Amino acid sequence: MAHTTASLGIPAAPDRVWQLVGGFGSLPDWLPYIPQSRLGEGGRVRTLTNEEGGVIVERLEAFDNEARTYSYSILQAPFPVTGYRSTLTVHGVPGSGGSRVEWSGTFTPAGVGDDEATALFHGIYTEGLTALKQTLGV
Repeated sequence: MAHTTASLGIPAAPDRVWQLVGGFGSLPDWLPYIPQSRLGEGGRVRTLTNEEGGVIVERLEAFDNEARTYSYSILQAPFPVTGYRSTLTVHGVPGSGGSRVEWSGTFTPAGVGDDEATALFHGIYTEGLTALKQTLGV
């Protein structure tokens, strides 16, 4: 099983950041390469469409509004992995009023090596967090 984590400091209050990223269907609000998200099964499954028209289906596995975190798994995607589970968390940075957003995932590569699969998701997480910071305008 492979794992990767990306994190980014953001000079915005954790509650403000969470308000943007904490909705399971909110990816199109801050992630440019996911222009469409449709919720199903009472908001526990999201069907995402990427810029190329590819479909990704994910299930919400855990959600904690107070801790500003949620975890999800992939049910269907064009990625070379199985057993994917990811967590997105907004941490407060004591004394700064800012945030540190962390996006991590575990997965088993399928048909590719650990390094290739890890690089793929690390790139997605890093680009996503950069887009989040840009969306917040900070």
